[in-house]
Amino acid sequence: MRKVIALLMLSVSFMFAAMNLQTASKEELMSIKGIGPKKADQIIKYRKINKIKSADDLKSIKGFGPGVISNIKSNKKVSKLKQKEKKKISKVEDKRKDRIQKAKENSNSKKQFKNKKEKINEKAKERKQNIKEKTKAKKKKRDEKKNNKASKN
Repeated sequence: MRKVIALLMLSVSFMFAAMNLQTASKEELMSIKGIGPKKADQIIKYRKINKIKSADDLKSIKGFGPGVISNIKSNKKVSKLKQKEKKKISKVEDKRKDRIQKAKENSNSKKQFKNKKEKINEKAKERKQNIKEKTKAKKKKRDEKKNNKASKN
């Protein structure tokens, strides 16, 4: 009986265990509150050179303060709506980087490249802003539905 209880406790502890920072995907890292596409990329870049044994190892990365570290330790997740937003923004950011690289390869002069880069960055900024606005609208709509249900009860 003791073995069964011990086994049950062990399995429950694995279910609620913190994420493995050494092997987590970008999307998994972005699901942690306070980590977006850039910080997820920083972690991935850092772990290629260094082994991450605990969340405290990330303190050496610029921008990782006590707040983010504590979120990682406690494994605080962001809402699914916010996760979708982060994923979409990450895709926009990846496309922006690809477009800048292509513009660099196809530009004849530094001035031409600079103009293309400014346009690419501006479009990406607009897309990110649209994504954020849509997420806010969805959140507002969801909150209104919750309030309506609560007031009916």
